[in-house]
Amino acid sequence: MIHISLRFGLAVAAMLLIWGVGRAQNKIVVYQSDFGLKDGAVSEMKGVAMGVSADLRLFDLTHEIPAYNIWDAAYRLQQTVPYWPVGTVFVSVVDPGVGTARKSVVMRTKSGQFIVTPDNGTLTLVAETLGIGEIREIDEAVNRRPESRGSYTFHGRDVYSYTAARLAAGVIRFDQVGPLLPRQEVVSLPYQRAVLTDGVIRGTIPVLDVQYGNVWTNIPGEMFGQLKVSFGDVLLVKLMYKGREVYRGEMPYEETFGSVGVGKPLAYLNSLMQLSFALNQGNFAAVNQIASGGEWTVEVRKK
Repeated sequence: MIHISLRFGLAVAAMLLIWGVGRAQNKIVVYQSDFGLKDGAVSEMKGVAMGVSADLRLFDLTHEIPAYNIWDAAYRLQQTVPYWPVGTVFVSVVDPGVGTARKSVVMRTKSGQFIVTPDNGTLTLVAETLGIGEIREIDEAVNRRPESRGSYTFHGRDVYSYTAARLAAGVIRFDQVGPLLPRQEVVSLPYQRAVLTDGVIRGTIPVLDVQYGNVWTNIPGEMFGQLKVSFGDVLLVKLMYKGREVYRGEMPYEETFGSVGVGKPLAYLNSLMQLSFALNQGNFAAVNQIASGGEWTVEVRKK
């Protein structure tokens, strides 16, 4: 019995060790940036990673974040991180403050993924939805590409990709990234959380479905369901920018786009099960001059 208990204890200790240390070592790195693919910036980041370990598997989230748009970066992380395995390391570089006093950090979500990024608001949404396990400031005395000491404008290559690769490859443990930071110090962007009051749901427009011009909100299907709306019921929708009304209209709540005529508006639940607005085979955002971000808000009620 003693030997069995000992073996059990060792197994538990090993599992804890794997969770605390080895879970970063699944060799997957996923990149996001506002660099585009017109030059060699993305390739440089990946080259640095492969220089750390040729066994890494490198993937792209997107490199088409609008230039300097931290909010879009925050949303795309929230949209995609939950679908990647425990231990995946993300590199998110939308960094208009590169070289300034803003911190460079690695956050471990409570679900076990890692995000390497400037602490400029990029972590706002994923920190809320997945939770902050721990967050550490990158110690550049150790976790910086050695040949880059004189470079101040490409931390994506010299600090973030290098650190992410070392973490994903198991060259360093998470506790070797740098000093632990208090969770409450993470920079957060302001926005309207989804709330339901007196039959009116208020929220924000975090992003557009850029290919088609559909308008996505942060209103979850569960909250929308509290309005007791059935397919075919009409909604009263108001969209605002900095409190100024940009759009007011009526539209049916439908299951899919073809439920209304071509060019007609509808409300629906998108692939993330959030309330959204569209024109069937049209561009709702362009027609109504709607954009996205924390300053865009929405109000919805049942007619």
